Amino acid sequence: MSGERQRARHVAIIMDGNGRWAKRRHLPRAVGHQRGVEAVRKLVRSLSDTGVECLTLYAFSSENWKRPEAEVDDLMNLMRKFIKSDLPEFIANEVRLQIIGDWRSLAPDIVASLDDALARTAQGTRTLAVALNYGALSEITQAARLAAEQGAVTEAAIAANLYTADLPPLDLLIRTSGEVRLSNFLLWQAAYAEMIFTDVLWPDFTPAHLQDALDEYADRERRFGGR
Repeated sequence: MSGERQRARHVAIIMDGNGRWAKRRHLPRAVGHQRGVEAVRKLVRSLSDTGVECLTLYAFSSENWKRPEAEVDDLMNLMRKFIKSDLPEFIANEVRLQIIGDWRSLAPDIVASLDDALARTAQGTRTLAVALNYGALSEITQAARLAAEQGAVTEAAIAANLYTADLPPLDLLIRTSGEVRLSNFLLWQAAYAEMIFTDVLWPDFTPAHLQDALDEYADRERRFGGR
């Protein structure tokens, strides 16, 4: 061990466990998703107290369309409310919103709201990247196709065409709820990221849990395939 503590600049979170949180309390799944949004809000507010420059959240995967229509509708309505209610706070706290994924295929009103939010937060000093209608395999396939159109297909060319090309390299990936898999999230970016899997369900995940993860990360030694 080098003894030198390192700082995570880019942290990504697979926010899992809203449904189980609600089920354990005999509540509708929609309530679990609502509490999950509250957890996001608290975490974003805490970013200024950390060294994190970019927080990427897995909000809605390309596979989530397979869920019951009513649940998908609840998630989309929550998204609409979140954008409207939290945009002023993002601006005030210099949080730059970025959306990754095939988000332009969402409902036109959501796309319009996101376009407005992206423009109005463009000068932020910290980034909140939200993965919407996102799938890593599709992202890599698209990036490789674009790289081929531009010339040679190299690692650098693929990386330059990923949704995250302008973000810092991914340092730490966290998944809540006890599941231990990546679920088609940031597969390329996570190649050498550190990972932490916690049993905490997403609605119960607090800024203190994030700080614990950052402290654990700080004490790890990253070798990137070396010794």
